[in-house]
Formats: sequence, C-alpha cells, structure tokens
Amino acid sequence: MNRLAVALIAYAVLGVLAWLTISDMRIRAVPLGILALFALKSILRRNETMHSEKQEAEGEESKGLAESRQLKADG
Repeated sequence: MNRLAVALIAYAVLGVLAWLTISDMRIRAVPLGILALFALKSILRRNETMHSEKQEAEGEESKGLAESRQLKADG
C-alpha cells in the first residue's frame, strides 16, 4: 500500500471521528474542512512529485541527446 493511500485513509478516519464526536454543525465543519485541505494538499503534492520525476528523466534524456549531437558536430 502506498503512502498516499495510507494518508487518505488516515484523513478519512479522522473525519469520521470528528463527525461522531462533535455535535455542533458549525464547529464540526472546521476540522472537516482542515482535513479536506490536507487531503487535497497530499493529492496535489503527489501529482507534483510524479510529474517532476518525469520531467527530470526527460531533461536528462534531452541533455544526453544534446551532448551526443555536440560530439558528432565536433568530430
């Protein structure tokens, strides 16, 4: 199980606990909103991390191609 799934499950469990223990709806919305923001941040950070790894790999590949082109031009 990956870390994102564990984090989302933990946020869901905390949300259920907040729902069950806080009776006033106005007060209940605050921790649920905070948990929702944490979940959103976790998802966005995961997407950012996944895309940056792909961009780094593409950057290294294009750097290698540029170096080989330079060697061919020099040689």
